[in-house]
Amino acid sequence: MRRVAWFLLLLFAFAIPWEYSLDLGAPLGNAARIAGFLLLLAAIPAILHRGRFHTPGSTQWLVLAFFFWFCCSYFWSIDPQATWGKMRAYFQETMIVWLVWEFAESPADLRALLRAWVAGSWVLAALTLGNFASPEAVATEQIRFVAIGQDPNDVARFLDLGFPMAALLLLSESHWSGRLLAAGYLPLGLVAVLLTASRGGFLAAVVALLGCGILLVQGNPRRAIAGALALSAVATALWFVVPHETFERLSTIAEQLRGGDLNQRMNIWSAGWHAFVQAPLLGRGAGSFVAVTGLAPIDTAHNTALSIAVGGGLCALFLATAILALAVRSILQTQGALRLALATALLVWMVTSLVASVEESRTTWLLLALIALAGRLAVEEPETLAACFPTTRQDSGSGLVPGYAERGQQP
Repeated sequence: MRRVAWFLLLLFAFAIPWEYSLDLGAPLGNAARIAGFLLLLAAIPAILHRGRFHTPGSTQWLVLAFFFWFCCSYFWSIDPQATWGKMRAYFQETMIVWLVWEFAESPADLRALLRAWVAGSWVLAALTLGNFASPEAVATEQIRFVAIGQDPNDVARFLDLGFPMAALLLLSESHWSGRLLAAGYLPLGLVAVLLTASRGGFLAAVVALLGCGILLVQGNPRRAIAGALALSAVATALWFVVPHETFERLSTIAEQLRGGDLNQRMNIWSAGWHAFVQAPLLGRGAGSFVAVTGLAPIDTAHNTALSIAVGGGLCALFLATAILALAVRSILQTQGALRLALATALLVWMVTSLVASVEESRTTWLLLALIALAGRLAVEEPETLAACFPTTRQDSGSGLVPGYAERGQQP
C-alpha cells in the first residue's frame, strides 16, 4: 500500500504546476485536487498498516498549528462562509508537508519528487506555448499568453520555481532522459515566462536564472561559455518569436518601480493595512481580505504577508515567519548544489510573495515540504544525499549514483 501511496504522491507533485488547466468541475475539481484526494485515500491505510509514522519535525508541527489557527479564526471571522472555504483549502494544501515527510524516505525519493515537479512544469510551459500558437490568440492579437484556466502571474511564478529544480537535476541526473528533461525545461520555461508578460514573474525569473547560472558553472568555466552562447541564441530567437507588445509591457517594470502604483497594488495594500490595524492580534478571519477591504470578489491581497496578517493577525504571521525560518535552517543543513538550488527556489518564492498571495498555493507547500525533507536527509544520510546531488554532473550510464540505490532496490 505504501508503494501505491508513493506513486500517487509523485502524481500529485506532477499535477500541481498545471492543476488549473484540467478542471472537471464540482465535486471533483482540478487535477491536483483529484490526485490529492486519491493520495489521501491510499495514505491513511498505508500508515495504519505500517503501524507507525515518521516522527514529525518542527516544520510539520508549525504547519499544523498554522492550519488550526486559521480554523479557530472561523469563530471571529467577519465572513464565516469564506473562512470555511479557506479551511478546506488549507487542509488540502498543508497536508502536502506531512505526506512528503511520511512517504519520501531517501535522497532518491527527493530526486524523484523533483523530477515530477519539473515534468509538471514542462506541461505548464507546453500549454502556455500552445495558447501562443492557437488561432484564437493570433486572431485577437493577444500580448499575454497563458495555459487555459490559469492566471498569467501564477503561471510565471510556477514556471520560475521550476528553474532551480531543473538546474539541480541537470547536474545530478546520469541518464540522458533525465538530463534532457532538465536541460530542455530551461529555455522552454523562459519562453513561457516571457509569453505571460508577467512583470513580477519576469523579475523572479531573473533571480532564478542567476541562481541557476551560479549552480551550473561551479567548478566548470566551460559551462559558463556554453551557457552564455546558448542564452544569446535563445534571446535572439525570442526577439523574433515573442510579440513586441509583450516586451513593451515588460519594459514598464522600471517605471512601475519608480513611481507607479504597481498595477493598482498600492491601493489594495493601503486598504489591507487599514483592515489589519483594526484587528492586529487575531485578524478578521481566514479568507476575509476581500470582504474587509471592499475589493472585487475575484481580487486578492497581492502580498502574502499582508494577506496572512489580515486573515489571522500577528499570531498567524508569527507562525508563518517561524515556518519560513525553519525552511532557511533546513537549507543551511544541506550542502553544495542542493543547498544553492533550494536557496534559489526559496528566494524566488519570496520575491513572488511580495506581489502575490501565495500562502494558499500548493506550490508553496510542496516547496516547503521538499526543503524540510532535504534538511532531514542532510542529518540522517549526509553522504548519500551528497552523492545523489553532486556539484559536478554524473555521467555513468547506469542511472544510479555510485554507492546508491533507488527506491525498491537493495544496495
